[in-house]
Amino acid sequence: MRILVVEDDSKIASLISMGLRQAGFTIDHATDGEQGLQLALQAGYDAAILDIMLPKRDGLTLLDELRRRGVNMPVLILSAKHTVEDRVRGLQAGGDDYLTKPFAFNELLARVQALLRRSNAGATEQTLLQIGDLSLNRLKREVRRGAEKIELQPREFALLDYLMRHAGRAVSKTMILEHIWDYNFDPQTNVVDVLVCRLRNKIDRDFSHKLIHTIRGVGYVLKGD
Repeated sequence: MRILVVEDDSKIASLISMGLRQAGFTIDHATDGEQGLQLALQAGYDAAILDIMLPKRDGLTLLDELRRRGVNMPVLILSAKHTVEDRVRGLQAGGDDYLTKPFAFNELLARVQALLRRSNAGATEQTLLQIGDLSLNRLKREVRRGAEKIELQPREFALLDYLMRHAGRAVSKTMILEHIWDYNFDPQTNVVDVLVCRLRNKIDRDFSHKLIHTIRGVGYVLKGD
């Protein structure tokens, strides 16, 4: 799952981004309200973490603009303001939850996970992915091939999630790099090949029917038939 973090404090942003990546999320980071707005409008995010006091455009103005444009992803507001009136103002502006600074990362992670569970309630097709005998539960972060549970590292899980959501369609190495690593690598690097090899060893090696296929000169495709 992909999370947008809009926070101008570099230390807080680094703490949040590093912790969420370790929990298996893909993170994009914006340092001001204008950049946050552009990212939120250009890419599909599962959730956002939004500071209120931002340069160029404050968080509540940004949130109001997103809701006005029909962007309905769940938003966790971060703020040093902790009065009841401040929390009410943030929630009325379109926030789904409100967390005051300073905060414990474990609480932030739990709140993000709760937002994702609520936003996916009734949207099973987004939470549970199934291709042939391969299943992936995005919220429980659980993968099974038939009855066998398969343990994946965070980037392996993110890659499989990406391939399953694009099942039957070829994805290039550049697309994978941008989605899994959040920023641009040299397209000639072999990190994608290495990651795909590791994933294949876990979901294909012990099964006669192979799901991940290489399309020479293009990239990879996951097919269930």
